[in-house]
Amino acid sequence: MTPASCNLSLLIVAVWASVALGQAAPYNPYADAQDSPPPLAADGTIHWGTFYKSAKLQQSYERLWNLGACRGSNKAITVPVAENKLVIDRLPEAEFTGVVRAVVGQAAGGMVAFDESDSTGGDPEPLVAQFHPAGVTRFQIGGRAPASILTTGMVIRLRAEVDGKGHVIRPVSSFEIVTPPAGFVPDAVRPDQLETIVGTVVSVHKNVVGLRVDAGKVRRIRLQLDPDAIATIDAARLDLVSTGDEIKVKGRLWTGEGAMGAGTIFVSDVVVSKRPLADTAVAQPGPQTVGAR
Repeated sequence: MTPASCNLSLLIVAVWASVALGQAAPYNPYADAQDSPPPLAADGTIHWGTFYKSAKLQQSYERLWNLGACRGSNKAITVPVAENKLVIDRLPEAEFTGVVRAVVGQAAGGMVAFDESDSTGGDPEPLVAQFHPAGVTRFQIGGRAPASILTTGMVIRLRAEVDGKGHVIRPVSSFEIVTPPAGFVPDAVRPDQLETIVGTVVSVHKNVVGLRVDAGKVRRIRLQLDPDAIATIDAARLDLVSTGDEIKVKGRLWTGEGAMGAGTIFVSDVVVSKRPLADTAVAQPGPQTVGAR
């Protein structure tokens, strides 16, 4: 880019705006592939697209492009831009196992930092499992946990009997945390019948839980948890993952520029197992910050 091209940027962007209205966006060499495949192919293959090793470099060139500058073939510009791009789908897939150190975000675009099972000595940097931002990473978490893990928004399933006001008659000692499939509609709740209830948690106050059931006439359920109640987990929620849980992932590892920790794994499959209940009382180290290189 030359000083002259920068000086002309305001004029060019004004002209560009006048002709671009009502037309498709022009080709942008600094953007991701113009015809990138969908995140999830028909055969289940996950596509990641492009990873920018330096987001700052990419943003600076895109900003200049949008102003009308840097549109030539100057290799001083085009080469760094090309080298800044990493096509994730070209990286080989591999499997990794370890123990969770920290969790950030939700299943769509979230991250899990974990120490590899075979890491030896010292305090090595963790690997970072990067979930697909489109939410197509296949993810499952299972195991048992204290009922205190329950929060609003979770869906639970239990066997119970309610009265005419929707109050569960006896304290609940066990329940499941699940992730229903898309379009799932629960069975209606019938008073004075012992049956399976599936509802969304709308309130948690100490040991009293409120549920919403999206079917039937009895749509508000109130239950009391036993002090030693246990949750069995079979779900796909990242907020159920805790420090110390075991993790197994399959994905594409990048350890070069822009990677986080010991390396960023763009994961297609993640399975987490809750640590045994006997270990939950053991103090765990707090989350550690994982930065890009």
